[in-house]
Amino acid sequence: MAAALSVGEITRRIVREARPGSVVAASGVWADRIRAALPGSLGVWALSDAGLMDGAPLSVADAAAIARGGYIDLAVIEAGQVDRNGSIAGAQSASGLSIPGNAVDLSSGAQRVVALLPNAGRDGVLNLAESLSLPADGVNCVDTVICDVGVINVAGGQFVLTETAPGWTAADLQAMAGVSLSVSPALRRIDLAAPSGDAVSKVYSDGVGAVADLPDGATVFIDGFGGPGGMAHYLLVALRDLGSRGLTIVSNTAGIARVVSFGTPPGRTAIDHSVLIENGQVAKAIASFPVSPSVSRPSEFELAYRRGEVELELVPQGTLAERLRAGGAGVLAFYTPTGAGTLISEGKESRTIDGREYILEYGLRADYAIIRAHRADERGNLVYRGTSRNFNAVMAPAARITVAEVDEIVAAGELNPEEIVTPGVFVQRIVKRPDGFSGYE
Repeated sequence: MAAALSVGEITRRIVREARPGSVVAASGVWADRIRAALPGSLGVWALSDAGLMDGAPLSVADAAAIARGGYIDLAVIEAGQVDRNGSIAGAQSASGLSIPGNAVDLSSGAQRVVALLPNAGRDGVLNLAESLSLPADGVNCVDTVICDVGVINVAGGQFVLTETAPGWTAADLQAMAGVSLSVSPALRRIDLAAPSGDAVSKVYSDGVGAVADLPDGATVFIDGFGGPGGMAHYLLVALRDLGSRGLTIVSNTAGIARVVSFGTPPGRTAIDHSVLIENGQVAKAIASFPVSPSVSRPSEFELAYRRGEVELELVPQGTLAERLRAGGAGVLAFYTPTGAGTLISEGKESRTIDGREYILEYGLRADYAIIRAHRADERGNLVYRGTSRNFNAVMAPAARITVAEVDEIVAAGELNPEEIVTPGVFVQRIVKRPDGFSGYE
């Protein structure tokens, strides 16, 4: 019988599943093997269960949040068993005990799942089943099975053989499968050539171009604390000039930097959310501090609210931060004691836990986030400075498209991994703040 593929050859076949700019996650030694085999031109992000993203350290909790948040394009899970509905038992669960490791996170959060059965040719069995006899770590999630003798797609309750290793036939694989295999009419030999392609650049030449497709009615995350620090002033002006209407803005404030004047040079006016409100672009704000601390100096949002032009959803600051974090981490809802028994709890589900009342809050997601950071590399990894870290870092993972305004863009690899707060996997676009641009009018 022909030789089975080596570990290196299996790795090369796995890498062919990656697409330029995508996120590929794997566990154990396979993560290191895949990362080493990925062509640099693809710009693929390699995530390991040890909490490494392209070699930069993440916490295991953050790595799991990336999975739950839907950022993984391809998950590679070493399997103990796969059934024809695409359910999988991880290799660690093959003893019969449920030892999921990260298989549960990967199988539930990835866009595509590849089940890896690396020793089929050596063991003489493919570990395919009509239904799982081992504890399931993922249900109806596997798209493709890669083993050392072939590639099998899982679709419509069928195992479809699409590729065979050199020297192996469809009959050989059927003999060791233990279940019936359909054979693709386009059955071919496994291709081990390195994939080609280049990742799309994230760097934009100007602010308007970076937000040009932000549509009417979008939900937009915008940083903001007490003063003007940390806000993407250049992008705020670009969004004003773009003119998108009916926006829901989510921010700690709804534009009070202009009236507070904290940190603002004498005779100048801070650029903040007010530029959008004055321009009639905002329909609703979700915020913690939407009003001015001075009754005699109301903010633009307050004035628009009094006129009935905008809606307001008031959220305690800590709850806002957690709703953002939960949204980015794929946590749909959570219970918190904050606001229980107050106006904040009106109309919300509540539950008594350990004798204390908690209210249900939902994670927040947005179509866009316009955020501010100090430095970025070309892959979108961000380093913050001062107050720019407050809400920007927690907003970035929770938006479909995150646009970062930065002071400096450097080549990939030039940032110290220990300084990176927001991994570039959460950032889709970068624009350099023009030299001489001021956050004040």
